[in-house]
Amino acid sequence: MKHVVPIFTFLWLIISTTNLNANEQVKLTIEEQRVDKAQQAMPMLKSYFDWSTFNRSWSNISDFPIAQRAMNQLGDELWQHSKQQAQLGGMVDDRPLYWTRLAIHYFIKSTQNSFTQIELESLLEVFEKSSRGYSDMDYIKSTDKRIFLTGFDPFLLDRNLKQSNPSGLAALLLDGTVIKYHTVVAGVKKTITAEINTVMVPVRYSDFDQGEIENLLAPFYALNSVDLISTLSMGRSDFDLEHFPGLRRSATVPDNINVYTGANKTNPLVPSLLAVPLIGDEFVRFSLPYKAMMKAKGNYKINNNRGVTILENGTPKYITSNSITELVDKVSVQGGGGGYLSNEISYRSIVLRNRLGSTIPTGHIHTPRISHFDAEINQAIITQIEAMLVQALAEI
Repeated sequence: MKHVVPIFTFLWLIISTTNLNANEQVKLTIEEQRVDKAQQAMPMLKSYFDWSTFNRSWSNISDFPIAQRAMNQLGDELWQHSKQQAQLGGMVDDRPLYWTRLAIHYFIKSTQNSFTQIELESLLEVFEKSSRGYSDMDYIKSTDKRIFLTGFDPFLLDRNLKQSNPSGLAALLLDGTVIKYHTVVAGVKKTITAEINTVMVPVRYSDFDQGEIENLLAPFYALNSVDLISTLSMGRSDFDLEHFPGLRRSATVPDNINVYTGANKTNPLVPSLLAVPLIGDEFVRFSLPYKAMMKAKGNYKINNNRGVTILENGTPKYITSNSITELVDKVSVQGGGGGYLSNEISYRSIVLRNRLGSTIPTGHIHTPRISHFDAEINQAIITQIEAMLVQALAEI
């Protein structure tokens, strides 16, 4: 994917000329304000990633292009380190990446520098993207197929600061790996291989409204350059393959910066895309090879979830649908994935796929829910995700 220009490009329309000094520190977000408590609760965070060289040199960098390169390099180093720690068994945990990213944000914002506020925000965005794997999306191995996955950060951290997210750990463990499906065709043994690429997505409504998902996925769909796209998030008690994502938000819980949308089940709201309402059908249908994926063995049941919630005479009503045509005239309250960003990432990806005329199978996998962090359960979940993807190779 190197050198591909995204379809959606964001332009800075306001230029600030005020440099930051020691008395003009950028305001910390709610996420960044949690860092101190997180480091106290999880002491391993402080020694997880050595960025002391950057720390010492940051105040001396005054050239913006040099700062961009430094931020991009630091973010990529953090992403690569986190992958290696997970894949080599050093620290098989998604949380240190999330909290280290925020600790670096905290440092950048709290340290005197030579940049305007707009420049600093741009530099933090460069770091944010590279530390999420956005600069590491090239397919470099010789395989028959290509798979792209997205995971999520931990969320609802004011309820549980130590929360882990299996979808995020899956992104770390599966990025760059090759999976194989063995079959026999006309008496001849055949092996289908696929390289997996992943990124980590933020749990913030504003990022979605600004086109985070569309900007990320548009190049894949425009070029039909991969063979399967699946978004992942933490969900219910088992695995759910979410058949019918819905347009509207209805969750009453906040995102990771404690933003509430004002939506609820009797007042589901349409999200935005670049400051205008997101346009699309109330429900869309996923296209993952779910019958094959449901054959994957593991500790958990795999459900083909066709349940949604609609608004009927002002009252939310749960129904199970056999066909997308049954949902054409309904108002969405919850898609199969709920009314939060898990459902929304799936909805946005499918709408974008359809608009760009792509044939890439696309859909959402909800993993079993965990509380806090449990290495054994996390590993069982990710092993079964990999097994589902292996089974999918038979049909893509």
